[in-house]
Amino acid sequence: MDGRIEREDQIMSKVISLQEAAAWIHDGDILGLGGNVLHRAPMAMVRELVRQNKRNLKLVKTAGAMDVDMLCFGGCVSSVDAGFISYESEYSLAGHYRRAVEGGIVKGNEHACYTVISALRAASFGVGFMPVKGLIISDLIDANDYFMRVEDPFTREPVTAVKAIRPDVAVIHVQEADEEGNARITGPLFEDVLFSRAARRVILTTEHIVRSSAFTGSQQKADIPHFLVDGVVRVSKGAAPCSCSGSYDIDEKNLKRFKELKNLDGLREYLKEFEKSDYKG
Repeated sequence: MDGRIEREDQIMSKVISLQEAAAWIHDGDILGLGGNVLHRAPMAMVRELVRQNKRNLKLVKTAGAMDVDMLCFGGCVSSVDAGFISYESEYSLAGHYRRAVEGGIVKGNEHACYTVISALRAASFGVGFMPVKGLIISDLIDANDYFMRVEDPFTREPVTAVKAIRPDVAVIHVQEADEEGNARITGPLFEDVLFSRAARRVILTTEHIVRSSAFTGSQQKADIPHFLVDGVVRVSKGAAPCSCSGSYDIDEKNLKRFKELKNLDGLREYLKEFEKSDYKG
């Protein structure tokens, strides 16, 4: 028992503050956001990026909602590569994102969700592109610089190549992580494991920091292993007001209030209400 505690004490801790983690994300970075639509989005980090006035971020997400909407509203974004950006049907469209794209402030690179996945897979495999058979006849091919029609060298049939997307940083919210960076996700994994393999750096925000024995002494190993992770931030309710499987559901009242915000002064007041809980961890 004492030996186990001693070994855990010697583990190199990767735990940092939310402010420190956000400072690792630089203006102009390609930023991968974990979660899916209104579920397990890394909202505490999103709020901190707006507070730190980040600029020209290039967002990557298969299906986004409030996270992408807020970063666009805060003026943090230059482009978005995604298959779907909208709140789920009950909450309607992502109005701030839509206005930013329509106003020419943000470039929306429209994908199918699986072409984002293909682009991330290419990055995780260390290759420059991934062939996609299903996308042969589509206006998206000409509209998106990440797509190109090529000839299969073996069959001579047409195939679409999707350029690799390698995020500079991926931010993933999880239910449990240890200080070394091993992470466990409860419920759907979405594309978060893939993000952890494709990105240059990985930041975890986590509901709970657990002992390393929760992974080494369990048959259920880490979904994201420590050697892929650069920093761990403990922030309780770090996905709120979105949901986090097994922990809390969507805060509908808060969500609707955010969608009704009209200007940056309103956004700053909204962020202040989360400041204490975000920083407390």
